[in-house]
Amino acid sequence: MSEKRALTKFLRCVEWSDVQEAKQALEMMGRWEMIDVCDALELLSPVFESEEVRAYAVSVLERADDEELQCYLLQLVQALRFERTDKSCLCQFLVQRSLNNIELASFLRWYVAVELYDPAYAKRFYCTYEILEENMMKLAGGPNGEEDGFKLWQSLVRQTELTAQLCSIMRDVRNVRGNTQKKIEKLRQLLSGLLSELTYFEEPIRSPLAPGVLITGIVPSESSIFKSALHPLRLTFRTQCGGTSKIIFKKGDDIRQDQLVVQMVSLMDRLLKLENLDLHLTPYKVLATGQDEGMLEFIPSRSLAQILSEHRSIISYLQKFHPDEHGPFGITATCLETFIKSCAGYSVITYILGIGDRHLDNLLLRDDGRLFHVDFGFILGRDPKPFPPPMKLCKEMVEAMGGAESQYYTRFKSYCCEAYNILRKSSNLILNLFHLIAGSNIPDIAFDPEKSILKLQEKFRLDLDDEAAIHFFQDLINESVSALFPQMVETIHRWAQYWR
Repeated sequence: MSEKRALTKFLRCVEWSDVQEAKQALEMMGRWEMIDVCDALELLSPVFESEEVRAYAVSVLERADDEELQCYLLQLVQALRFERTDKSCLCQFLVQRSLNNIELASFLRWYVAVELYDPAYAKRFYCTYEILEENMMKLAGGPNGEEDGFKLWQSLVRQTELTAQLCSIMRDVRNVRGNTQKKIEKLRQLLSGLLSELTYFEEPIRSPLAPGVLITGIVPSESSIFKSALHPLRLTFRTQCGGTSKIIFKKGDDIRQDQLVVQMVSLMDRLLKLENLDLHLTPYKVLATGQDEGMLEFIPSRSLAQILSEHRSIISYLQKFHPDEHGPFGITATCLETFIKSCAGYSVITYILGIGDRHLDNLLLRDDGRLFHVDFGFILGRDPKPFPPPMKLCKEMVEAMGGAESQYYTRFKSYCCEAYNILRKSSNLILNLFHLIAGSNIPDIAFDPEKSILKLQEKFRLDLDDEAAIHFFQDLINESVSALFPQMVETIHRWAQYWR
């Protein structure tokens, strides 16, 4: 029983309806060497119904620090669906941990509030919401002027009031006839006039996206509207420490799937950095505040479509910001390295998560050379276009590295393989998190949860050792790239059509 990884496998084999066998299994579980947090997540999946097993899993989770817990919070809230009672150990644990950390409390409240719209589980989530509210209200203020529980809870409730006001602004702005400019004028007029209380809040509000940041009001002159069907708002908030915080507010779009993907990008970024591999990813913050509304962090950047239409190539765009006549392709070595690393990171992650519908409008580039992806309406292999290539690499990205024969492209491939093997080591954690979210209302998972998770598992190629995985991944890149450069192969590959 010193082989801790074997516990979850052992518990899967127990015939829980046999009282004697179940009793013996629980005794053995108590004597087993303590399992890792990653394996404890598996014991919270719907496969395990025993309350004792689930309580044991929660006792293991207590060892995780707040930062790690926040990485899994989205899934742990979904796991409440699989509990036998409303006031389960898992529910009590999440509430207790949140009482000591306002960021955890803020996210827990939002994740639970969004699930109140699900009729099958509304009662369960409403109960969790009430327990959080009751316990928070009881908190006493600290000796150093820390807020008491009532004030803390009010600071979270005001986030909901803010999002309700933003929804009402969106309705007014959408009703304005005319072009986007007319709508922007209406937005600024509303913020400066009728809704001027939004320009300077009576009291600071915790930012729903980053609860550690206190926002004090909206800057009308720096707020705008995106030119798209749903007219999302781009708002600039003042922060209490004298800075600004830019967010996008969307209404009419279910962004829970985006929230999940960006959470996974953030987790994978953490896993890579723990192995000293920083691929300059951009895990911007996303928070669903309802079934069809939410906030996203605004990252100053431009789409590859915009860049290519104005500058003809990625390199000539980067030369504008980081010129270096002695550097590779006339840009600084640091900028090119940042670009190559971010391309590698997102190539691996979009492959593993099966991100579809990639085009030059949802690939963005920051001034420092960091490339990142947005808009995740198609995941786990779904794609609106036929014959999606396994690797989401476009021709212009490869050209910016000097083409498929250059040393920089070779370095790109080496970063890809290193990242792939690091993430394969954590496949168990990633798959366990997807098992917990299998019961949620996220479209591309809810459709066929078992098939979705199998597809994800296949991407890790757990049948291969590290060396074989490197060969496999290099072949994958070579196939996808040769499709982009028809002169390298005899027949024009149908994958090349994907980017047209």
